[in-house]
Amino acid sequence: MTLQDRTDRTDRTDHADRTDRTDQADRTDRMDHADRPGARPAARPDGNAPSADPAPPRRRRRPLRTALVVLAALVVAGVAATGSLGGGGDEQASAAPSGPPRTATVEQRTLTRTQTVAGTLGYGTTTPVVAPASSGADAGSGGSARNADGPGPEIITALPGEGDTIRRGGSVYSVDDQRVPLLYGSIPLYRTLRVGSEGKDVAMLEKNLAALGYTGFTADDAYTEGTAEAVRAWQEDLGREQTGTVGPGEAVVAPGARRVAEVKAALGTVPTGEILTWSGTERAVGVDLDVRYEDLVDQGTKADIELPDGTSVEATVTEVGTAATAASSGGNGGGQGSGGSSNATLPVRLSVKDQKRLGRYQAAPVEVTLRAETRKDVLAVPVEALTARREGGYAVQAVRGGAVEYLPVKLGIFAGGLVEISGDGITAGLTVGVPR
Repeated sequence: MTLQDRTDRTDRTDHADRTDRTDQADRTDRMDHADRPGARPAARPDGNAPSADPAPPRRRRRPLRTALVVLAALVVAGVAATGSLGGGGDEQASAAPSGPPRTATVEQRTLTRTQTVAGTLGYGTTTPVVAPASSGADAGSGGSARNADGPGPEIITALPGEGDTIRRGGSVYSVDDQRVPLLYGSIPLYRTLRVGSEGKDVAMLEKNLAALGYTGFTADDAYTEGTAEAVRAWQEDLGREQTGTVGPGEAVVAPGARRVAEVKAALGTVPTGEILTWSGTERAVGVDLDVRYEDLVDQGTKADIELPDGTSVEATVTEVGTAATAASSGGNGGGQGSGGSSNATLPVRLSVKDQKRLGRYQAAPVEVTLRAETRKDVLAVPVEALTARREGGYAVQAVRGGAVEYLPVKLGIFAGGLVEISGDGITAGLTVGVPR
């Protein structure tokens, strides 16, 4: 074989190899094209279209692991945007793009703790005036005057009217046309006072005589001849027998001027039992205070009294009694059955200095607002601004530059929807969140 023939054979072999590799590559491309979603079927080698429609492409699904990774990323992003998962116990600043729903400002102000309770306007507790036990007994013992015509019974000849005011020296009532006067004091006449008597009851009598304008004695605790002369002058002015001595029943003793509440005796009758009831002359307010509010009242506690017409007047606590048990009423029978209940109360009396502000009210239900405690220049926020801490106690949300910091606080008094707070970082003008 010549050199030219070998060369031609080699060329033909190389050409055939290249042709086979080209055909194999074409078949591989057609197979890949058929596997790709949405690919059109490859043309047949003869140039004709495929004899059948291709199968619809299948949807490719994202792997589950990828979805979980995306979900975790979203959760982390959410926590970063809203701050910590905790509540009031987190005391470090955290970003708060949205912030609390509302805010308030820490104010420096005066807080007064108050409590409103029901009360009754009137003239206070009434007390009875009782006829002396010696009434109707024989004269000569220093007791009440007797009928001049004989030893007959004593008769009531004068009585005051309900609502009348009786002052020192004024007549409480009259027996056999002889007046029984009022004296100011705390010791009743329990014995016959005469020259030589000594004691607090003597001092009480002499002070009253001096106040009524009688002289000639020294107002001390010794009953002297000068005292007896002053007594005779006083008895003459009263229309009584001038004995110079003063016995039980010849005067009625009370702490001050009295207002007649109810007259119980009748003219022309023998003075026995209760003749009348009376009270103080100034209108006051009485409260049956529930014992749970006992710490709110003391001597001198101020209060505001709201009258039925809406006007208000200031009052002062003057008396605080001891706890008493007041049975709650139930049913029409008035008795207390097994289902009855009772509440312990304190009787409290409040005086009103400006009586004119009470108008014409003689008795009326009123509302009493006790001003129990006043704190000046304290820092206060609305009660709603408090946040309970996990570890106990309370905090407020300090809002600064778009961030919220929980500051622990110590609480003081509550008053009018506000609460006194103190603690590190708490200053007047601080903006705090109101989470609810």
